[in-house]
Amino acid sequence: MFKNIKIAIYALFVFLSLNCFAQSDKNKYPDKPIELVVLFPVGSSADVVARIFADNLSKELGTQIVVNNKPGAGGAIGYKYIAGKNPDGYSLVWSSNSILSTYYSGALNVEYQGFDHIARATIELPVVAVKADSPWKNLKEMLDYIRTHPEEVRVGNSGVGSFTHYAGASFFDAQGVKVTHIPYAASQVVTSLMGGNIEAVIQAPGALMPFVNSGSVRVLGVLGSRREPAFPNVPTAAEQGIQFQADMWRGVSAPKGTPKEISMRIQTAMQKTLASPEFKKQCEKFGCQASYADSAQFLKEIASENYLVGAFMKQTLKNN
Repeated sequence: MFKNIKIAIYALFVFLSLNCFAQSDKNKYPDKPIELVVLFPVGSSADVVARIFADNLSKELGTQIVVNNKPGAGGAIGYKYIAGKNPDGYSLVWSSNSILSTYYSGALNVEYQGFDHIARATIELPVVAVKADSPWKNLKEMLDYIRTHPEEVRVGNSGVGSFTHYAGASFFDAQGVKVTHIPYAASQVVTSLMGGNIEAVIQAPGALMPFVNSGSVRVLGVLGSRREPAFPNVPTAAEQGIQFQADMWRGVSAPKGTPKEISMRIQTAMQKTLASPEFKKQCEKFGCQASYADSAQFLKEIASENYLVGAFMKQTLKNN
């Protein structure tokens, strides 16, 4: 009997020791570099903003954050990679609306519920742009031309299932016009526009700013809910009498099952990072705006948007 009691006490001691060790290990997070997966190539708008974010967040977390670019399939390759990683807080993804559009395009087989969404970081407002020598000066002139020349206008995006594909297809479908959507690797879209291979692009501001500033590209309109600070004189679609808006968010998501203590540590560090004047100033230079939302609000917004994206993607993929 006493022997059994001793065994039971010993087993309890081992259990409590392991539990305390595990808790202590979580409390030491992070104690090594963190991987942040970016879904698009080096030099893309997503990549540039992610690197600024990673540099600032690393100061708050006290460890190096290494950006790992895994482009392809509108972001699906990076999402699949993260979905298969250990949920230990050391592999994160710079997520966006593409977590929904890639799923409904068929490129990604994991729904948004298959990830833990830690916090929203930024908002970017997609724009429609053309070469400076284009005859179109605004969205209405472009749409009027497309109505009489269906499928003639080629519009570039960042890949099938990407947010720019979803935003572009949804925008033109909502106006009842037909264009030809051309998917590219994100870094090739503007190059193709400048080379005359396409007539227009749907892109995040950061990818276009150098070309707009040099006078080689003209922005016809902002597809977001408000004017883009990088292009303050360019009206939104709504201001041009066209009822449409699609904001692009970016945030940090993790493999499903990431411990709550670790997620909260990252979330707290993100909140401080995004509130810093230094980050806000750096972010605005590349056409993005710091826009923090905690995990609960972030997930709520993704879930709300999921229905809309699903309905649009099913329709647009049928039509395009």
